[in-house]
Amino acid sequence: LVHPAWAKNHKVMLHTNKGDIELEVNADRAPKTAENFLSYVREGFYDGTIIHRVIPGFVIQGGGFNPSMEQKQTHAPIENEASNGLANNRYTVSMARTNDPNSATSQFFINLSDNKMLDPSAYSSGYAVFAKVVSGSAVVDEIAAVPTTTAYPHQDVPVVAVIITQAEVLS
Repeated sequence: LVHPAWAKNHKVMLHTNKGDIELEVNADRAPKTAENFLSYVREGFYDGTIIHRVIPGFVIQGGGFNPSMEQKQTHAPIENEASNGLANNRYTVSMARTNDPNSATSQFFINLSDNKMLDPSAYSSGYAVFAKVVSGSAVVDEIAAVPTTTAYPHQDVPVVAVIITQAEVLS
């Protein structure tokens, strides 16, 4: 049975050098965020980008840098849709942003645990959940266990690049 919150879904496959991760994108609860992410996928933006941040027990983050740690040019930032009723639970996918709640562009993260502190609250605008991992959680866990280093000014960077070789919309 499909939960009503995931009824209007799109599937995206992230092919990585560690294996495939299939995402279900929630265009119903996070329409602007979903369309933003899907447009980057359709453009081939994520192909050849890396998972540049790995914090075990917290998140893996990618979608903005090439293997030389050069940031890619993005589209304009989008409105934060964190107050959509979806929680930053394990294996959900959210948009990364700066301190400005409406600054998300291409970068996203996969939650490695239930990160309630990333949900909207009286103290925070929260981070918009827009997808979940439906297959490939073992790949996510394998990425979460890679050794990391500092590539100034970035911390928690995998020693050996974890590359998104291709991202494609499946449906």
